[in-house]
Amino acid sequence: MRCSLVMGNSIDWMLRSSTFVVLALSVTGCVQSRVAETRETGSQIVGNEAIVILAKPQIEGAGAEDRFMDCLGRQLAGGAKPIPVRDNNKFVDDMFPWFEPSTAPNRPSAITALLTKPGVAEQFASSGVRYVVWLDGSTRKTDGGGSIACGAAPGAAGCVGFGWWEKESNYEATVWDMKLAKSAGSIDTKVHGTSAMVGVIVPLPFIARVEGTACDRMSDQLRVFFQGNPEVASASSN
Repeated sequence: MRCSLVMGNSIDWMLRSSTFVVLALSVTGCVQSRVAETRETGSQIVGNEAIVILAKPQIEGAGAEDRFMDCLGRQLAGGAKPIPVRDNNKFVDDMFPWFEPSTAPNRPSAITALLTKPGVAEQFASSGVRYVVWLDGSTRKTDGGGSIACGAAPGAAGCVGFGWWEKESNYEATVWDMKLAKSAGSIDTKVHGTSAMVGVIVPLPFIARVEGTACDRMSDQLRVFFQGNPEVASASSN
């Protein structure tokens, strides 16, 4: 059952009920997630090999947010078994102009031709990048409702009401093996969550970590993809 259905059907009743806060808390922060992986080649990182996370070039509209790419990079570069992650901005600058949005290769097979360009193969070798992770997607608000009113009077102040909103994160990571000039596979992550703001004297926020959960799920699956960590579930998560 989706959180919004529980909340949407209950808002009017909750505003008149003494159990308002309890019911709000029971649906607060509801998050549903799904992760799917497709693997085309082996992708075990060895030696000094590294990855770089780049926003997939877009013909129209915005690509993946910098903050989400930064989150993935921090997650993968940390932990007990860190994965070497190169700074994406430095990588693009060092490889200028070959990974700019207008000139970036649009398929893995184009890497072979790219490496014949003067200085490109040497720059790749010095970066240590074996895999490019092309990230596409976004987090957006999908629904919401309710309202909170706040006021003040001599000797008293407070808020009353109930507001809620839903957000959805959809991201796809496509992994290219730069050494083999092939696609190694892809990972899709979808997270849906409902947050609430309860007005009982003071506004009480109950926030679902939608984008943060998407980052956690995708970074876990990418770690499996590159390291085969048996402690992290593969294929799906909920």
